[in-house]
Amino acid sequence: MMEGRALYEYGAMKLSAPFLKRLPRGDGHPVLIFPGLGASDFSTKPLRSFLDDRGYATYPWDLGRNFGLREGILEGMLARLEEVYEKHGRKVSLVGWSLGGIFAREIAKMRPQMVRGVISLGSPHSGDPRSTNAWRFYEFVAGHSVDKPPIETTLHKAPPVPTTSVYTKTDGVVAWQSCEQAKPVSPWKARHTENIVVSASHCGLGVNPSVMYILADRLSQREGKWRRFSNVGSRKMFFDTPELVPEAAA
Repeated sequence: MMEGRALYEYGAMKLSAPFLKRLPRGDGHPVLIFPGLGASDFSTKPLRSFLDDRGYATYPWDLGRNFGLREGILEGMLARLEEVYEKHGRKVSLVGWSLGGIFAREIAKMRPQMVRGVISLGSPHSGDPRSTNAWRFYEFVAGHSVDKPPIETTLHKAPPVPTTSVYTKTDGVVAWQSCEQAKPVSPWKARHTENIVVSASHCGLGVNPSVMYILADRLSQREGKWRRFSNVGSRKMFFDTPELVPEAAA
């Protein structure tokens, strides 16, 4: 029931417009955005409008509603990434909301040479795949068990590109613990991954001003110069940056 906060978060985004316009501008590189389970590109329109205003070239996934890994979806996502990459001749940043974030991570594993970085919003990529309030709906629309996705993968392993997991501990859809990125066995592999906690609802992550702040901060970094989110000063009032969880617990 707390997911009703999303309406207030949308209002807060509108009221924060003057502040959001002062956030760092990007370098014009392409950003491909994936919607959540059951959602379409319409749900990511506010997010894309914000990033367009910040100087990025944003693209919807353009594959209709996200009903999971149905036939042709994986191939469609790879083709969409390749299309955007070839159009700009530059690496593409991937942003995914909920299930869209899981897809973004997996696509980045398959085409790391085309991906600049990944940011997931409330995506349950670690832990028990049934630790959400949506797994039954997923199985119904996708046509397969959440335990047996039609691809060979290890979901909790981050792609080999800068990867940020943004989530909220008051999520009414997924267990927030499943959104924490795992800590790789080799310490040097953890240098390109991070967790950032915001105060938000699951359904409001795509319109929450704090999330917009993080996106502007993360995407504005120079290619090849990625650093973890610097949670210092007044930022500590709005964000938390937990350490990566042990891989065995993921």
